[in-house]
Amino acid sequence: MDILIEVILKAGRSAVELALFVLLPVMVVMLSLMRLLEARGVIDWLIARLAPPLRPLGLTGLGVFAALQISFVSFAAPIATLTMMSSRGASDRHIAATLAMVMAMAQANVLFPMTALGLAFAPTLWLSLAGGLVAAGVTFHLVGRSLSDREDTVDETLHHPVAEDAKGVLDVINRAGAESFKITIGAIPMLVLALVAVAALRATGAIDALTLLLSPLLGALSVDPALILPTLTKFVGGGTAMMGVFDDMLKSGEATTRSMNAAAGFLLHPLDIPGVAILISASKRVASVWRPAAIGAMAGILVRSIGHALLA
Repeated sequence: MDILIEVILKAGRSAVELALFVLLPVMVVMLSLMRLLEARGVIDWLIARLAPPLRPLGLTGLGVFAALQISFVSFAAPIATLTMMSSRGASDRHIAATLAMVMAMAQANVLFPMTALGLAFAPTLWLSLAGGLVAAGVTFHLVGRSLSDREDTVDETLHHPVAEDAKGVLDVINRAGAESFKITIGAIPMLVLALVAVAALRATGAIDALTLLLSPLLGALSVDPALILPTLTKFVGGGTAMMGVFDDMLKSGEATTRSMNAAAGFLLHPLDIPGVAILISASKRVASVWRPAAIGAMAGILVRSIGHALLA
């Protein structure tokens, strides 16, 4: 029992330090910037110019907004946009393309904190965008082509807070800070559980046994066996949990920034059990198209994985 308590306390300390000293400051700054750009109309201006050329890939103005949300806010931010699409008359085909894009892109709540750990920000962001566009196009034109493309009159108006004076700017920053704090506190339980589970797997020898079993295959594919643990954690516990494990591995020397950058393509995205469960909660229509969206997202993640492997 003493060993268990010690493991829990150590995991809790690591999780809180990562959340409060890495995740929270980064999220406050980036989310405040994003909300200020929304309030100033910059986001609307950008969407108006990006939406027309991206329309052939199945992305509407709201789809472009969802891409900006996952890239600069968090993986949960597009939920509201997906809900708006389903309630404002977007077709199932366009919803599937947008959902696939979101599932294939790197989520900001993991991307920015991992940048502080050594992740190459610009290549990751550009490859994330490329993977998202591939996922949307594959879903819209291939795996989701049998979905209904009937659209009602779609209202794509975005309602943002206004920051025309100092008080408006302060209100936007305060709301962004509160949102960042909520995201950070919400991440702590999963971080703690993930780190406790990792410690338990190591103590029982499960990770060593799995690594030994898969080493020949991974060696043939030139894949670092150390990636087994964060990969398992990611697909079961989500991106934030994976970030906590990688932080611990970097500190202990079990992983390097090079291996982290090489693996970013298939580790940084919401296509995991918690991510899919949260995203499809947006509405029944969103949930009904998750399968073709997931298949399309895999194509985008494959493109990202190849890109990161070549750049690493």
